[in-house]
Amino acid sequence: MDFFDQTDGADHRSASDLQPLADRMRPRTFDDFVGQEKVAGEGTPLRKAIESDRVGSLIFWGPPGSGKTTLAEMIARSTRGQFVPFSAVTSGIKEVKAVLSKAVSYYQMSGRRTYVFIDEIHRFNKAQQDAFLPYVEKGEVVLIGATTENPSFEVNSALLSRMRVLVLERLSPENMKRIIRYALDDTERGLGAKHHTIPEDALDFLASAADGDARRALTLLEQASEFVGDGSEMTLEALRQVHQKSALLYDKSGEEHFNIISALHKTIRGGDPDAALYWLARMLTAGEDPRYVIRRLVRFASEDVGMADPYALTFALNVREAYHFLGSPEGELAIAQLVIYLACAPKSNSVYTAFGKAKADAENSGSLPVPLWIRNAPTSLMKGLGYGKDYKYAHEFDDGITDQEYFPEGLEGARYYHPKPVGREQKISDYLQAYLARRRELMAKKPPTDTSKKGSSR
Repeated sequence: MDFFDQTDGADHRSASDLQPLADRMRPRTFDDFVGQEKVAGEGTPLRKAIESDRVGSLIFWGPPGSGKTTLAEMIARSTRGQFVPFSAVTSGIKEVKAVLSKAVSYYQMSGRRTYVFIDEIHRFNKAQQDAFLPYVEKGEVVLIGATTENPSFEVNSALLSRMRVLVLERLSPENMKRIIRYALDDTERGLGAKHHTIPEDALDFLASAADGDARRALTLLEQASEFVGDGSEMTLEALRQVHQKSALLYDKSGEEHFNIISALHKTIRGGDPDAALYWLARMLTAGEDPRYVIRRLVRFASEDVGMADPYALTFALNVREAYHFLGSPEGELAIAQLVIYLACAPKSNSVYTAFGKAKADAENSGSLPVPLWIRNAPTSLMKGLGYGKDYKYAHEFDDGITDQEYFPEGLEGARYYHPKPVGREQKISDYLQAYLARRRELMAKKPPTDTSKKGSSR
């Protein structure tokens, strides 16, 4: 017996008792895995790959608490593989390379693969991500990356092309209720032995307060259990008190990520540069990744400023390059500059609205054929079929406007884009008014059978 085996009569809890409820309740089987049936449900490509032990390298992209780590663990367990987790925040590339080398040796000796799980893979830089390429290509090691950020922006294209991206969805309130009830009933790993009851209104509140994050739901549930005591009811009032304390602590240490970015976005949209600077400072001071903020601002420049000031998008992309060149803290001044510019810029969401309508028509109207007269005709066969026939070359007409229909049959005359008379978009508005008036004039003169001059087939 060594020092650590000695007891002195004190209450000693097992390691499992000290584990947070969220860790203890991680699903062990796919039947218990709630909310990601589209990705990992019965009959999905991923499940079939698991059942045949042919899982390739993957990236799980989804919000916090959606089950990325749990799913990676279950894949390794189901295929009898080794599961080695890393955090991109705390692990260096030297450490990862050493594990990858050992994993290759393990595969050569046992025939079993190692699943190297990289949490927050977007935090690895380009050189670090490149180090994975030879291992992923050979397939002796399965790399599974988890990220809350869009992999298109944060993962190298070379690595991304060799991995399959699976999108995990935000868990719904109904998913949360299932997870909470299961934790309350489970006597082995959950709170079943504590004999809690929870009324429906309190359960609804807890499911909503979790905000799609299963880890947060179980953490709040565990805190509520300690607050009310064994055998007690978890009332709505008790849960509100626990949630308030948790939220205050969260504000101090990590910020309410989505609430703050929403405040920044809406304040810029509202045109208040001072309040926008405050929310920007709140995010950066709390340790938010400046690149995430810049991505949101690039989107804002296109979605909310749009054609009212097309330069805003160029400015936003320049700030991205400036931050990449300078880093923090110097590069943060460029972000502040962009925030002020966007807040003071004229606003128009006309492109966002127009594109949404166009996408809806494209999705709902099927594969409407391209009108023959605007089809390309590079071969004699195509010309013989009428491709490009009677095409009117706009440069050969007054004002560059013709009576030619550019929409497919069934969508003639559709209007999606309605420019706002603000900023530079005023000129576009003036142009479209003149264009549409001229079109109406030409269409009124157009005979039932078009015998007008044929234009070039260019």
